[in-house]
Amino acid sequence: MTGSAGSAGSAGGTGGTVGTADTGGGREAPVTVMVVDDHPMWRDAVARDLTEAGIHVVATAGDGPEAVRRARAARPQVLVLDLNLPGASGVQVCKEVVAHDPAVRVLVLSASGEHADVLEAVKSGATGYLLKSAGREELVDAVRRTAVGDPVFTPGLAGLVLGEYRRLATVPAAAAAPDEPAAPRLTERETEVLRLVAKGLSYKQIAQRLVISHRTVQNHVQNTLGKLQLHNRVELVRYAIERGLDTADDTGGAAGATGTGGGRRGGDM
Repeated sequence: MTGSAGSAGSAGGTGGTVGTADTGGGREAPVTVMVVDDHPMWRDAVARDLTEAGIHVVATAGDGPEAVRRARAARPQVLVLDLNLPGASGVQVCKEVVAHDPAVRVLVLSASGEHADVLEAVKSGATGYLLKSAGREELVDAVRRTAVGDPVFTPGLAGLVLGEYRRLATVPAAAAAPDEPAAPRLTERETEVLRLVAKGLSYKQIAQRLVISHRTVQNHVQNTLGKLQLHNRVELVRYAIERGLDTADDTGGAAGATGTGGGRRGGDM
């Protein structure tokens, strides 16, 4: 990582105490992270940079099977994951870890900026994708933002992901089976938050837009994820885009159901 080891300073978070997560009792606990990379020097440098920034590195691994085993045991909030691993690919590791524990958020840290790699990682459950050319502060900030649920992408890659979701949204969906349950209804506020999430706003920006707290935004998102049986914010963005909520008119009011939206306008993740 450019400027990784030995760099001074750390980046700010997106709400709350920097490098920490609210435990619910008024105390702040460090964000817990696992680092997976097959190059020991790189892996150690990333772990050291995160530790120096006040982030708790609970485990590391150098291959795919080891990563899956240790992630299940350590249960980190964030898994910093390389794609090119021996034994099992990073994509496979991501699928297995997220399937076992949907609460784990995966931040891919890869040398590859190939579009196919980015899309495959996101489809496997990754919350964000950062290139290894990122500096220390950019990585630290990305880990903190990933921990609170923000999708984090190297500039230029976010538009790629949104573009793919919009492309998929134009593909006609298969007709629902007669006995398939109706989509769960969201409250007006949940739909409003969902629309802003789909437009690419961070939790902090949504809180400012709606004049509510950062924690309230997180609660609405978690409630919506539960109702829709989705695992992370990236899946939520895709869900909303498929229903046109990313282009709904901000002034048009929120719809009370999951599938309704107003006029069309572009957004950025």
